Amino acid sequence: MKSLKTLYKIGVGPSSSHTMGPVKAAERFLSEYGDCDCYEVRLMGSLAMTGEGHGTDAAIKRAFGDKKVKVIFDKLTKCLVHPNTMEFAGFKDGRDPVRMQIFSIGGGDILVAGESYREGEDVYALDTFEQIKKYCKDNDLRLWQYALRCEDEDIAEYMGQIWNVMQDCIAQGLAADGVLPGGLNVQRRAKKLLNEFSDITRHTRRDRIVASYAFAVSEQNAAGGTVVTAPTCGASGVLPAVMMYAKQQQDYSDKDICRALLTAGIVGNIVKTNASISGAECGCQAEIGTACAMAAAALAELYQMTLDEIEYSAEVALEHQLGLTCDPVCGLVQIPCIERNAVGAMRAINAVSLATFLADSRKISFDTVVNVMYETGKDISEKYRETSVGGLAKIYK
Repeated sequence: MKSLKTLYKIGVGPSSSHTMGPVKAAERFLSEYGDCDCYEVRLMGSLAMTGEGHGTDAAIKRAFGDKKVKVIFDKLTKCLVHPNTMEFAGFKDGRDPVRMQIFSIGGGDILVAGESYREGEDVYALDTFEQIKKYCKDNDLRLWQYALRCEDEDIAEYMGQIWNVMQDCIAQGLAADGVLPGGLNVQRRAKKLLNEFSDITRHTRRDRIVASYAFAVSEQNAAGGTVVTAPTCGASGVLPAVMMYAKQQQDYSDKDICRALLTAGIVGNIVKTNASISGAECGCQAEIGTACAMAAAALAELYQMTLDEIEYSAEVALEHQLGLTCDPVCGLVQIPCIERNAVGAMRAINAVSLATFLADSRKISFDTVVNVMYETGKDISEKYRETSVGGLAKIYK
C-alpha cells in the first residue's frame, strides 16, 4: 500500500475526482507538452455528466493558466476502462496533435493510460486488515504504531497538519452564513445546527453537535473551500466531525487524535488498495461508506479498543452502507451529499457502540466487506454512479 500521504490530501473542493484529479491530470500533461499552441480536453463518463456542476471545466482552465484550452463535455462516448476519463490533446504548427488519456481514479489520484499506478512507492508490505492485524498482534502494536513503523519519520508532523486543516475547516464552516453556489439555493445550516436548538436528551445533543461539524466541513467543500480528502472531498466531513466531537466532549488531545487518524488511514488505504474510493466507479458506498469505516476505526482507537473491536467497528460501518448510490442533484456536491456526511458521522459512532459488546460474535471480516463493496459497486447501474441521471438527481425539480 502507498503512504497515507496519498490518502489524506489537502485540496480545494468540491470534488477530489472531478476537480483535484483533473487539475493534476492537466499539470501532468503540461509537464510533457507545455509548448503547444492550443489544447483540447475531452471529458467523458461521470466527468462529462456532472463536470459542469462540479466545476471541472473551470478547474482545468485554471490549471492551464493563460494557455488556450477548450474543454468538451462528451456525454455520448462510453468509457470502457474507467468512468472518469479525460483525453488531452495539444496542437502545434499544424502537426498531428500529441495526446494523452488520463483517468481520475478517486481521492484526487490519477492514472495515465498505459502506465501502472505510481503515485509514491509502496511503503506497506501488507494490504489486508487480516494481514495487518496478525502482524500487530504478533508484534504487540496498535494500528497507529504499525503506521509509524512503515511511514517516513515525518508522518507524525504531516498528520498534525492534516488535523489542523480539518479543525480550521470546521471553524470556518460554523462561522459562515449564506447560500452555497451552484443554483440550488442551498442555505448553509452548520451554524444553526450548533447554536439554535434545545435538546431533549443527551443523545439528541450529541447527534446535533456531530452533525453540525459534518455540515460545516461539507458546506465548506461545496463552496470550494480547503478540505482534507478523507478519503475524498465529497466525504470529507465524516472523519473530522467524529474526531472534533471526541476532542471537545471527551477531552482527547491533538496527539491522541493524530494517532487515531493514522488508524483511520490504514482502514481507508485498505479500501483504496483492494476496492475503490470513487463514487463514479462504485457509488457513494465507496466514499461515505469508506469515510464511515475510517471514522469508526479512529473512534475505536481513541477508546483503546482491541484490534478485533476496531475491525468490527469498521466492518459494521461499511457493511451497512453497501449499495449506497451516488446521485448528486445537478452534479453539485450538495444534495444529498451534505446530509449524507452527517448521517455517516453518526453511524460511525453507533458502529463503535455495537462493537463494544458484539465484536466477539461477528461472522464477517472487514476484508470481506471491502470485496463485497467493490463487487456491489460494479453491479450498480451506471446511472447511479455519479452521473446525475438517476435517483434523486433525476426526480428533483
